[in-house]
Amino acid sequence: MSDTPFGFGLPPEEPEDGDEGKKKDQESGGGQGPANPFGYGLPGAGGFGGPGADNPLAAMFGSLNPTDLGAAFQQLGQMLSYEGGPVNWDMAKQIARQTVAQGTPDGVKDASVGASERSAVQEAVRLADLWLDDVTSLPSGAGTAVAWSRAEWVEATLPAWQELVDPVAERVGAAMGDVLPEEMQAMAGPLIGMMRSMGGAMFGTQIGQAVGVLAGEVVGSTDIGLPLGPSGKAALLPANVEAFGKDLSVAQDEVRLYLALREAAHQRLFTHVPWLRSHLFGAVDGYARGIKVDTAKLEDVVGQFDPQNPEQLQDALQQGMFQPEDTPEQKAALARLETALALVEGWVDAVVHAAAKPRLSSADALRETLRRRRATGGPAEQTFATLIGLELRPRRLRDASRLWASLTDARGVDGRDALWHHPDMLPTASDLDDPDGFVHREQMDFSELDKMLGEAAGKPDLKKKADDEAAGEAEDGGEAKGDGTE
Repeated sequence: MSDTPFGFGLPPEEPEDGDEGKKKDQESGGGQGPANPFGYGLPGAGGFGGPGADNPLAAMFGSLNPTDLGAAFQQLGQMLSYEGGPVNWDMAKQIARQTVAQGTPDGVKDASVGASERSAVQEAVRLADLWLDDVTSLPSGAGTAVAWSRAEWVEATLPAWQELVDPVAERVGAAMGDVLPEEMQAMAGPLIGMMRSMGGAMFGTQIGQAVGVLAGEVVGSTDIGLPLGPSGKAALLPANVEAFGKDLSVAQDEVRLYLALREAAHQRLFTHVPWLRSHLFGAVDGYARGIKVDTAKLEDVVGQFDPQNPEQLQDALQQGMFQPEDTPEQKAALARLETALALVEGWVDAVVHAAAKPRLSSADALRETLRRRRATGGPAEQTFATLIGLELRPRRLRDASRLWASLTDARGVDGRDALWHHPDMLPTASDLDDPDGFVHREQMDFSELDKMLGEAAGKPDLKKKADDEAAGEAEDGGEAKGDGTE
């Protein structure tokens, strides 16, 4: 794992220390993204390939000093006795908390948030909401504003991670039982159970470490474009906000306020677009269901599995067993997910810039810093790439931001935000390729839409009904006249 987990440093082709940095980055495997969905290093072990690489369980067992062996074997027993779902989330939480406690690579430890920091965050979110009132028709979505430590972020976001990761882990768990011939499965029941327990523990270890590392980098609850925290709760992490602005030559108050604008904008969207959360998480689940497990590699693991050497399973996860299905359905699922995330991030980028530009002298610099952080492998791209094999395309984020800004100019704030009323009204991936075409496209005549819906429901066309009534009246008049002449 590189020295800048989740890609928050410079891109690989521009390392901070020139040619020497390139060499170091290549040796650490950086610059090419994870080779598989679970390519993490281990905290305190220098990553796989560094010191401690021969011990894949170091994240759980520490340095395995003789005095720690008792605790190590106790945890191993807990791994083998696990009978829960596809991921051992108790272990994930434990590893995440341990990772957070070790601190970030720059030596900054986690600490409880003080009263002054909480007050500063609350004031920043309050002011951010006032500014956002001028640039969006969506009302405030932040019922409360909170300042979290890194450990508190872990606790608050684990339920969302569970919802995101379980679909992939479920597929792996099922594959573990399917790789053996049917006639052997009954005899191998205990082995399969052991492997599933080990698999749940290994997933828990990897995910726990990933969440713990991410807790040292994120500045709020919506950094990856998904609502990871509780609904209606705008959150900032003061320690990470300070680290983010450390080398920017921007006043800390402005950095905090700009990040509060982004957090508050996300909260407006997720709170007042009720279908959005399920739409995004459903897109993740739909994509995950199209991932296939390399059963040939898994068969090798099962065939050579040694209960006394459980790190074999860890090695298999490190080597990668997951590939997306190369089918039209899977490509469509990927496009839907990437587009949905890009639209969320693009809308936030556009409205935050509109709110900040007239008021903050550093608005342009902060905007570009955040864009580059995402483009060079920020939390969204790397987290999804690592956990479910999904790599976002940052190009979509800029396209979406331009589209939302153009919509504001063409249709106004209300017309732009009205597109969030229903997912079918949102721009598509092809619209991001041609934003001007979408912005200036003639809007549908809703009277015609009402007519079509009425016909679909079996209601007669009003004009046809009027013509029929007129014909009937004429016929009745003729019959009456005939009766009078007789």
